[in-house]
Amino acid sequence: MTNSLPKRLLAAAACAALVLSVPATASAAITRPSAPTAAAVTAVTAGAPHGTIVSATRIDRLSPARVSATLRAAGFPVPEHPLGVDVYRVVYRTTGTGGQPTTASGVVTLPRSGDGRLSFAVYEHGTLPTKRYAPSVAPGSDGRLVPVMFAAAGFAGVAPDYLGLGLGPGRHPYMDAASEVTASADLLRAARDLVARHGRGLDGRVMVTGFSQGGHAAMALGRALQRGVVPGLRLAALAPISGPYAVERAELPAVLSGDVEPRSATFYLAYWITSMNRLHHLYDTPGQAFRAPYDRTVEGLFDGRHTEEQIAAALPASPAELLTEEFMIQVRRPSGAFLEALRVNDTTCTGWRPRVPVTLYAARGDRDVAIANARVCRDDLAASGANVRLVDAGAVGHVHGALWSLPRVLRAFQDLLT
Repeated sequence: MTNSLPKRLLAAAACAALVLSVPATASAAITRPSAPTAAAVTAVTAGAPHGTIVSATRIDRLSPARVSATLRAAGFPVPEHPLGVDVYRVVYRTTGTGGQPTTASGVVTLPRSGDGRLSFAVYEHGTLPTKRYAPSVAPGSDGRLVPVMFAAAGFAGVAPDYLGLGLGPGRHPYMDAASEVTASADLLRAARDLVARHGRGLDGRVMVTGFSQGGHAAMALGRALQRGVVPGLRLAALAPISGPYAVERAELPAVLSGDVEPRSATFYLAYWITSMNRLHHLYDTPGQAFRAPYDRTVEGLFDGRHTEEQIAAALPASPAELLTEEFMIQVRRPSGAFLEALRVNDTTCTGWRPRVPVTLYAARGDRDVAIANARVCRDDLAASGANVRLVDAGAVGHVHGALWSLPRVLRAFQDLLT
């Protein structure tokens, strides 16, 4: 393992190699409790509607100058004439993977300007196994800073933590499209309420982007918005970045060919298999999927408390060293529950025709999420008659592809406001 791997994994997951020590201003709660724990927020009545706010806490207030300095230091684009921004941590009602009532958390950012009605801009973050790195609790994360960027440009920014991350109870159902949608849609409902509490209006438009796992989540949310998942809100733009949209047809072949870096592939497969086992029952005992000694440790690594560095240090260098031969066969030729888990979630680009132009951003040098995912997605959407284009960020890696793409996403979303 190279010394740079833990940081690279963290960065590839969610640009977190760019994490800054951004000081938070004094928080100002607008509802109570002001700082809920994951245990406390689960006590809300089960009958509360989806998207009901449990708590909304202002966790930062940024002047235009501080917005500019913070975004520039992180390598993110700074809108021309940035507005000041208020940042809120929102805990809200949603549903778990089995339909049971639960709570989730996320970030909502509002421009400190009372002019005009707001459009939503949603940012879906990338792979995170660690609760405290989620947008609502990590000040320097991309999941916090990109919504700040959007609010500084005049949008209401929204970034869900997803289930099981941030202040959400339990484990995160990694790469589960259905819960990515419910967590995102219910945060939009909560954000709509928060905007109203501040006397602001909405124009009903939602622009959606996301990076890595968040590209997958963005496509899934876009599809759901077009189907009317949140009445009164409509999809206005869709621009995901480097998403694993076609794990069966693109990502697993890239893992086997070595186009995905082996240590990254090992990390992603361990996370995906342990997550999908809870939803699709891929194995009876860990020893069926993971070789010794990893069969005794892998599931515990993804408990939401371990960091990327700890997980990387506890995993081997390649999928073949981690997985049993039975599960390596599944990677080569998926079948049964393994195939079902893939196909249930490889549907974000299939079977629908977006009514808005779609721009897919990806990088041919990406060795975490192969550009083949975006090519397959483009072809699937085009086959349905969609207006879709693929923009190649070039021979750069996962994180640099996102940094290249974000200014273009921001500019495209701003163009729709004029």
